[in-house]
Amino acid sequence: TLFNRLMCKELNKAYRLGSEKKRTKIRSQARIGYRNPSKRSGGAIVTPVAGTTRDRRECIGRIGGTIFRLVDTAGVDGEKIDHAFGKAGKTSLDGAMIRQTMEAAKRSDLVLLMFDARLGVTSDLLETVRWLRKLSISTNATACGSKGNDNEAITTQSEHREIVILANKLEGDRWASADDGVVLDNLAEVSRAGFGEPIPISAEHGEGMIDIAEVIERLTREKRVRLGLPLDDDDNGPLANGNENEEKPLQLAILGRQNVGKSTLVNNLLGEERVIAGSMPGLTRDSISVQWLWNNRPVQIVDTAGIRRGIKRERSNEIEDLAVLDAMRAMKLADVAVLVLDAQAQYIQRQELAIADAVVREGRSLVVVANKMDLIVDAEYKKEDFAKAVQDQIEQRFPMLRRTPVVPISSLYGTNVNNLMPVLFTARDRWARVIPTGMLNRWLEEVIHEHSPPTQQGRPSKIKYILQTKGRPPTFLLYCNVSELPINYLRYLTRHFQDSFNMFGMEVRMIVKKSAENPYANKAPTKLAGVGGWQGRQKRMVAQLKRSGKPHPKGERSKKKRR
Repeated sequence: TLFNRLMCKELNKAYRLGSEKKRTKIRSQARIGYRNPSKRSGGAIVTPVAGTTRDRRECIGRIGGTIFRLVDTAGVDGEKIDHAFGKAGKTSLDGAMIRQTMEAAKRSDLVLLMFDARLGVTSDLLETVRWLRKLSISTNATACGSKGNDNEAITTQSEHREIVILANKLEGDRWASADDGVVLDNLAEVSRAGFGEPIPISAEHGEGMIDIAEVIERLTREKRVRLGLPLDDDDNGPLANGNENEEKPLQLAILGRQNVGKSTLVNNLLGEERVIAGSMPGLTRDSISVQWLWNNRPVQIVDTAGIRRGIKRERSNEIEDLAVLDAMRAMKLADVAVLVLDAQAQYIQRQELAIADAVVREGRSLVVVANKMDLIVDAEYKKEDFAKAVQDQIEQRFPMLRRTPVVPISSLYGTNVNNLMPVLFTARDRWARVIPTGMLNRWLEEVIHEHSPPTQQGRPSKIKYILQTKGRPPTFLLYCNVSELPINYLRYLTRHFQDSFNMFGMEVRMIVKKSAENPYANKAPTKLAGVGGWQGRQKRMVAQLKRSGKPHPKGERSKKKRR
């Protein structure tokens, strides 16, 4: 809840969509089966269920004019901290969640440790405080030892870390004047942890944000002084206008059913355990966005939750509905949608076809990844055979997606993963391509010469010219002498266009617009003064007498005409 309140809506464009205001429900959404949950959230998923958050989710936070990097982490079970770093904890879900949380604490300058002030001090809180104190001591020792060695690699741990305890769920001020004084006793007990007095807040109602802002502003100024940066910087970090010549990051959304290897693929691409991965279905809940560089080219990859059909979910499980909604939001903002398949199934599933349909309707570029190829490839059956079979199945269901790129990989062992990124960048370049109008009309002339448009109602259909209105997705406007063309002829144009310009793996939108031959055909004829002879003049004079009772003054009409 605090993460969503501190998140800057303006700087995190990926978490706000204008399309969410649409109330229309397209067919692909019904097939995917998310049921419009009551609690819509553009940030982290928030529910009353304990353990809702699992991965660490990053965004840009803002309080007033101070901008900072904000990380939301999973709740810490203090009794399992030591267990998480052992051999048994490497394969457990609780161990993975704790490791993600502690890794975020190691990389941070400020740790906000929250606890329920009405519940009081628990064993989990005491164990977390002990671990954070140990982390601060080990970090300071590492920093002192590295000062004498200039060649030592720079560690990702923060040398100057401050820990602030937040006492949450303290709405209003009645807790301070209560007769029993339980809350005050809890605050006094927490203050003995050695991290100073706790800050009373209410994340749900936004109380206590001023005290948090003062701490963040103070640490920001101290860090700028420590790094030799000016205190009053006009660029405002992420708010500054970037260089227009800089390459925009490739927006990727990793989609698919549950337990097909999406998180494993993300970890293999990043080269670290960035998201929680395992054999248990439904591990990922929040859509985790990660920025990284591939061959000095910026990429923003989003790992999403597995998408199941609505009838296979529990009606009471609101978390999964929110996770699917977050995954579809990531797809709408992506340049390229990566649909991950389970090669063990031997064919593409119906749910995966529904996801591909949603990608096409949203106008994104599609790349299919056939994962777990190490389980089916043998001497007689090769990965190229499976890729060709998947392409044929997609083409039978969606003709506009014929020859969609299919990359067979094994994310667990890293087989053929390094060949995925060039395919994704090529797909983005095709999707954003803008074709000159002259080239389009030369292509149109060849196509019409080969197969002219059919006759409609005894009148020949003519396509005068074509132009591209936009890319991303490629959209074209056909100016014709009719208001619409037969759907089979539009499919013929689309198929020929994809073959000519290599526009595969995306929807090519062609819109027909009627252009009238005579621009004055639909206009009513204007009444000219002085036309009609003496009979017309007599009728106008009679009409003037009926309206005003007086005739036109002599010579007035000729004066108006000269004006």
